Amino acid sequence: MTASLMAALALAAALGSWGGVALVRRYALRRLLDLPNERSSHSSPTPRGGGLALTIAHLLGVVVAGELGLVPMHLVIALVGGGAMVGTVGFLDDHGHVQPSVRLLCHGLAFGWLAWWVGGLPPVDFGWGAVDLGAAGTALMLLYGVWYLNLYNFMDGIDGIAGTQALCMSASAVLLMGVAHADLANAAPLLLLAAVAVGFLPWNWPPARIFMGDVGSGYVGYALGALALWTVVEGLLTPWVWLILGGAFLADATTTLLVRARRREPLTEAHRSHAYQRLSRHWGGHRPVTLAYAAVNVLWLAPWSLVAVQSPARGSACATLALVPLFLAAWWLGAGRAGDIAPAPR
Repeated sequence: MTASLMAALALAAALGSWGGVALVRRYALRRLLDLPNERSSHSSPTPRGGGLALTIAHLLGVVVAGELGLVPMHLVIALVGGGAMVGTVGFLDDHGHVQPSVRLLCHGLAFGWLAWWVGGLPPVDFGWGAVDLGAAGTALMLLYGVWYLNLYNFMDGIDGIAGTQALCMSASAVLLMGVAHADLANAAPLLLLAAVAVGFLPWNWPPARIFMGDVGSGYVGYALGALALWTVVEGLLTPWVWLILGGAFLADATTTLLVRARRREPLTEAHRSHAYQRLSRHWGGHRPVTLAYAAVNVLWLAPWSLVAVQSPARGSACATLALVPLFLAAWWLGAGRAGDIAPAPR
């Protein structure tokens, strides 16, 4: 009964996301048209803000799942409260510039709200034994959440990449929770996130008919970060599993930020120097890059996360082995540096 109920909810969420994007697109064509400039990765005017439909569909799905007893009410309150805050500031930012300090404050408050409802970080197994980080663990939760939300926003720069990442991460987490023999109902929020990503992707697949916008990338980043922290607090998955699952975006965005900081470039200024952006220009399109990042998720990160679930004591080692090559690849591709990738010698 639980499985069929969750399947019905996921289908409704996917259809709601898909249909909602159609409605948002009509509005966005008049009010939220993204015009190309020298920092853009697209060449024709495209409406943005399609992530509003995805956000509403997921939040409504979580509320319904909570009313049906599939999701704990304290998690519903945490997701709706923090998600509404993040989505609202993102929607306002899509309409006009919101100061970075205001956005960061809202993001911090959203994850503070989450931590209040779900609790602090449990002891973390580093391979030589579990360590209780105490207050430092809660601080790490907040730092991780805010950083993951913002890096997700940074990585939403070409068609399909953010929606595909949401689908890969949430679907992988659902499967891994099954491997870990977690109660099926615990996977409902992540299954719903995968479903709304499926509904959104037909509109955003290259060439995109609408962009996710800050409302969508901010909310998806929040939802993934919040659900990661909740599953860790509940003992369903480990922090190492989530570091692995988010590795493709984590390596690209973090390397880009560190290189730009080292070059003393304004960190809040828009740019086109992420590894994925450089690759899209080098390969002449968005689709091959989006597919390449999806392949990294499915063929590289998912197997490592499976090992980390089956051998929790080896989680830190698995994360190291999975992520180090991605950071090296991002650096090799010139993440954070000006100019384009040099053509291969003939």
